[in-house]
Amino acid sequence: MPELPFSLKNQIIWDRLIAIVEDQAQALVRTAFSTTVREAGDLSAGLFDSKGRMLAQAITGTPGHVNAMAASVTFFLDKFPLESLRKGDVLLTNDPWLGTGHLNDFTVVTPVFNDNTAIGVFAATSHIADVGGLGFGADGKQVYEEGINLPIGYLFEEGKINETLISILRTNVRDPDAAEGDLYSLASCNKLATDRLLETMKEFSLENLEEIADIIINRSENAMLAEIRQLPEGSWKNSMRIDGYDDPIDLNCEVSISHRGITIDWKGTSSKKPKGINVPLTYAQAYSSFGVRCVVGNDIPNNSGSLSPITVNAPYGCILNAPRPAAVSARHTIGQMLPDVVLGALDTVVKSGVIAEGAACLYGPVFYGGKDFILNSSSKSFVMNAFYTGGTGARPEKDGLSCTAFPSGVRGTPVEITENTSPMLILKKEYRTGSGGIGKYRGGLGQIIEFTHLNKESFFVSKMFDRIKHPPRGRRGGHDGENAKVYLKHGKPINGMGRELIEGGMTLVLETAGGGGLGNPDMRDPESVENDKRAELIRTGIFSRVIRVIKELLV
Repeated sequence: MPELPFSLKNQIIWDRLIAIVEDQAQALVRTAFSTTVREAGDLSAGLFDSKGRMLAQAITGTPGHVNAMAASVTFFLDKFPLESLRKGDVLLTNDPWLGTGHLNDFTVVTPVFNDNTAIGVFAATSHIADVGGLGFGADGKQVYEEGINLPIGYLFEEGKINETLISILRTNVRDPDAAEGDLYSLASCNKLATDRLLETMKEFSLENLEEIADIIINRSENAMLAEIRQLPEGSWKNSMRIDGYDDPIDLNCEVSISHRGITIDWKGTSSKKPKGINVPLTYAQAYSSFGVRCVVGNDIPNNSGSLSPITVNAPYGCILNAPRPAAVSARHTIGQMLPDVVLGALDTVVKSGVIAEGAACLYGPVFYGGKDFILNSSSKSFVMNAFYTGGTGARPEKDGLSCTAFPSGVRGTPVEITENTSPMLILKKEYRTGSGGIGKYRGGLGQIIEFTHLNKESFFVSKMFDRIKHPPRGRRGGHDGENAKVYLKHGKPINGMGRELIEGGMTLVLETAGGGGLGNPDMRDPESVENDKRAELIRTGIFSRVIRVIKELLV
């Protein structure tokens, strides 16, 4: 093709790299065995240069995976320097402290060779539903109980599969075909991305990625610093109390802004707990950084350059920097709360303001049943991990989003998938009327889901639910969203964390939290209130005061 102006040519290459990693993510979705990836999009994909710097990430995926994976690749290259790798090598780990925070997430790294020279790597992460041990849940006391832990090593070595590793994996998980298949899915999506990258390099006559990498990193970092320098310098604090497992967790942060960047410090946060809700530092850093990126330079592509001006610190031994061998399986119940805490600190800093608090963490029940789990059962065993969402907080100038996963971006599991891959039956799945906090802008609604066993058999559910005792808070006069609830249909309340036996014929009900409202409810547009009433998004009694004000205005 004709020679392009330098800046335009490099912009085209940059855009092409972003498109390639999105293709990488979509290939992972299409080939995944686990419904958590195939249906919910619990994954990440990215391209890294020879120094381990993330150059591009897929839009499809979660911040906890992507931003943590940016740190994870450096651990891979520390153990296996790029020059030591050969064509056909594929590396992997699911170590929580070297990957993305818990054993269910497998990260696979594939070196890219142009001729015989390694020029970078593609990495991808996906959530595999079962990794053995106690299963996905918050009940473990140490990580050893939570499943198989594979250190950084070879999945393929010069194109040859590591049969020993596959044998160990299959022997230790409840669904060996899905676990093995998901590893091949990860390797395959990296291979597709490698082929696309090499085609692009040939098209633009590139021998390596060094020049374009420096351009991407430097331009992104400078753009991020320019955005930060428009903010006032100083320090702002915020705190949040959430349910935890047995006792509440306090999340305390201080956000400091200077011309050199933004520092988030979690000093004063609760200590690690003897249950599986602890958070490795890389995961805490990932979601803390995401809180900043939501409101500062959010139109700048996410890469090592745009992330570098953000520093995240958490005291060693606190729940956000839990050392080995802390249990971490349900680390998302804490980690996904962090953006709301950071945004609360930035509320008076950012001119446009920030969203109110939302449900934040995913509601991810894991259902177990059949002969391997239930005494005297002769039914086929099953494990089903589904995802459900609550409401987001109200946004500046807009209502919150109903049944939407913020900050994770993961999609809810469709009813059809749950019922086709397990004997679980969904009796109800609908908006939770009135659950969004009122305000000038209303919080998004949660949802109500009713579960039972198709054949009226007993089953276990592993619960990882928060916001039951501490609902999402409104901002600037907006009211809190409604807290989550979990109970049996006859009315017996159930704890939000831990494994529970649901007796045959019983119905389990989950009501997810609604988002907090934003601004004075008296200032809400009358037409919006009437629209909410017609759509049955609010209960009339909740807005009685607002309706009275509206009537006075109409008179």
